[in-house]
Amino acid sequence: MRITYDPAADAVYIHLTGNPLTRGRTTIQAPTPPGTDGFIALDWKDGRLVGIEILDASTRLHHDLLEEAESNS
Repeated sequence: MRITYDPAADAVYIHLTGNPLTRGRTTIQAPTPPGTDGFIALDWKDGRLVGIEILDASTRLHHDLLEEAESNS
């Protein structure tokens, strides 16, 4: 597992596989709890969850996680 953060987009991507992301993924939006704004996308490939993208990451995730993530800027 690997976590990357793009501060310009304020987006985190959690890579759940060591394989490079390839075409043919299916992306669906995950629901958030009632009263919570946010966007979380789940990437699926060949019936397996391969990645999770979180927008507005600085308001949704702990800052220590963002500081430890690889920069993707």
